[in-house]
Amino acid sequence: MRNDSSTMPDPLETLGLDPAQTALYTAVLRLHRATLSELAAAMDGPVETVGRQLNDLVRLGVIDEQSGHYLARHPAAALGRLIAERLDLLAEESRRIDSALGSIRHLIRDYDAGRDYQSGPFTVEQVSGADILYESVVGIAVQSPTPMELLTAIPDERTMIDFARKFADPWVDAQRRGLLRLRAIIPVATLPLPGVRDQLGRLIETGGQVRTLDRVPSWFMTAGAGVAGLPATWGGNLPDHAYNFYVVRAPIVVGVLRSLFEELWARAMPLPWGRKADGVVQVLRLAAQGMCDDSIARHLGVSVRTVRARFADAMAELGAQSRFHAGVEAARRGWLT
Repeated sequence: MRNDSSTMPDPLETLGLDPAQTALYTAVLRLHRATLSELAAAMDGPVETVGRQLNDLVRLGVIDEQSGHYLARHPAAALGRLIAERLDLLAEESRRIDSALGSIRHLIRDYDAGRDYQSGPFTVEQVSGADILYESVVGIAVQSPTPMELLTAIPDERTMIDFARKFADPWVDAQRRGLLRLRAIIPVATLPLPGVRDQLGRLIETGGQVRTLDRVPSWFMTAGAGVAGLPATWGGNLPDHAYNFYVVRAPIVVGVLRSLFEELWARAMPLPWGRKADGVVQVLRLAAQGMCDDSIARHLGVSVRTVRARFADAMAELGAQSRFHAGVEAARRGWLT
């Protein structure tokens, strides 16, 4: 078995005692009271050297000197004082480290300011046209060395209709090819629009994620870590402004929009689709037609217990206090369409 004792540090070295002082301190403890010559003999060392070491131990406060005799102090008291002093030093060192960490933020700002000074103002490009918007995303993804994360918020029905009719296909294809991964937040009211469910289903099948909110504050997007898309007017929809928008290539702008997106994403609801969700929607739809639990179970070919479990899942997912409330909320979210 490997012996690592030779590499273990001396515990008292942390308190300021070197190995020779530790050995002499141990000798004083064992003799309890001794003269310089007695300790020199015990250590088998020169009197002058042992004397200097004894003076150091007296100065450290771990032994006392009385009338030419050296007396051991109780280790709890002697070493406890050294430990307290060391802890004070560590606390001060910790405060200095915290201060240094705090200054890093200012240093980062200086670094970013210097980089911006050297590279000039960050690029802001005004773009017009829906085709350019959706195709440019694929172009950025093609140039990315890894699958690009695309985050987008869509606030209105007209943009969602255009997305479903013309622009979902390139993104679905890009996901299938491993070029990008999409996360989108859309208004719940757009789910019943023609073609929306099919296109969103294709996005999800190829790796995308979609959630809904009652109201999405504005259109925006981020493509990877370096590109952001902003509307010409915040809060407006793209079709009303002829798809005029700004492409901003600045990590700080991308970071702000990503933070906004994550906050909205945390509040958004998942789509009512997928194996488990489809079962939940089925029981809600049949209940809305006036069917009881037994009839729903027979219709779906499942047990009554499964039907009731799906109702419980629906209430939990929709934050409802009753089945009726769940049905109302599901209808409002377009689940029953």
